[in-house]
Amino acid sequence: MDINDLNQLDFNDFGEWPNPVKGVAILIACVALGGLAYYYDTSGQLDRLAGEQKTELELRTSLATKQQKAANLQAYRDQLAEMEESFGAMLKQLPNRTEVASLLVDVSQTGLANGLEFELFQPENEQVREFYAELPIRIRVRGQYHDFGRFVSGLAALPRIVTIHNVQVTDGDESLVLQATVKTYRYLEDEAK
Repeated sequence: MDINDLNQLDFNDFGEWPNPVKGVAILIACVALGGLAYYYDTSGQLDRLAGEQKTELELRTSLATKQQKAANLQAYRDQLAEMEESFGAMLKQLPNRTEVASLLVDVSQTGLANGLEFELFQPENEQVREFYAELPIRIRVRGQYHDFGRFVSGLAALPRIVTIHNVQVTDGDESLVLQATVKTYRYLEDEAK
């Protein structure tokens, strides 16, 4: 068979074609049909498969994170309960409005008990914060260095929370002078009830 014979092929009479030409034609038709099937059906499925695989990976990562959280859930609950208990204990250390006066007396008594001489004890206006109020007290006391240390330790030992800010120690005539702001705190929930 030569090339002239190929030009003589009748496309309406496929059955009369020589076997090698039929084989090549069938092969070309199968490749074209496979290409069309891939293009119209399989490529879309492969795109969806890639998307689903990506979603699966994201879900697996999310599942692993949630499993880790679930495994530690009881520990988190225990920690939360401990924090709430600790917070409650701290709130009990904050005086209510009626206890503030006695706390002021405790602060001044602590200074006097440690040999300090008060030159200034001036409570200032209460400053309201989110759930508590600060009551700053400006103080100026005269005494010896170790007396100041015992005074600060005594404040820390009080059953209520008292902090010291803006501490300045200067040399006086025969003793030292400590100027500071002592702050005590009050819980505001009592007023909200």
